[in-house]
Amino acid sequence: MSVRCVVESWQVRFRNHTEQSITWGMVGPRWGLFVKRRSLTKMNKMKIVFAAIVSVILSVSLSAPVSAARMYNADTNTWEDASQVKARTKRGSSIAKEVVAYDGKFTPGTIVVETSERRLYLVLDDGKAMKYGIGVGRDGFRWSGQHKITRMAEWPGWTPPAQMRQRVPDLPAYMPGGPDNPLGARALYIGSTLYRIHGTSEPWTIGQAVSSGCIRLTNEDVTDLYERVKVGALVVVHQ
Repeated sequence: MSVRCVVESWQVRFRNHTEQSITWGMVGPRWGLFVKRRSLTKMNKMKIVFAAIVSVILSVSLSAPVSAARMYNADTNTWEDASQVKARTKRGSSIAKEVVAYDGKFTPGTIVVETSERRLYLVLDDGKAMKYGIGVGRDGFRWSGQHKITRMAEWPGWTPPAQMRQRVPDLPAYMPGGPDNPLGARALYIGSTLYRIHGTSEPWTIGQAVSSGCIRLTNEDVTDLYERVKVGALVVVHQ
């Protein structure tokens, strides 16, 4: 192997371990081995900057506290840890829907809400009705009257009323539809009122007086009701 080949081999190995390199060449009239300092290349500088950025991100992510997801509880007008809400959701509702005899004066397709009974009846043919368990308005939020269904929606978004936002200042102006939305899987809008018949992610509240005036069913029951009624259906609410 020639002296020049040996030097070139040394140069490659030397560059892998130091910022200096050995070169073979001529300086002025003389040939020989020369050592020169090698500056960082643009690529090396980019690698160093990138490594620094990754290091900062990792240190921040490891040191920052984990923020738990929160869900709005319309019953208490507060935000709760999502894990607690989901743990309660597993309890479900003990009130199952059922077909019962019904001798009311209303025509089939009418929705009758019996607030004191905590039940909703969908009038069927042949003197029968589908009975659902419901959650109703708490003290000071109960109402009665007759209206028609003016709109129906699947996984509706929720725009909290101005009065509710005054009571709960940290409420957002709008919450998109989804499993964590207080309106649940379906919503039937009652006339021009602020009230709805809707689902809930809190099935354990069925059979209780907890809402701000809306009528709530489990997501399973409101989906069943949604499939059975149409816009224009009469809603009768009794205290």
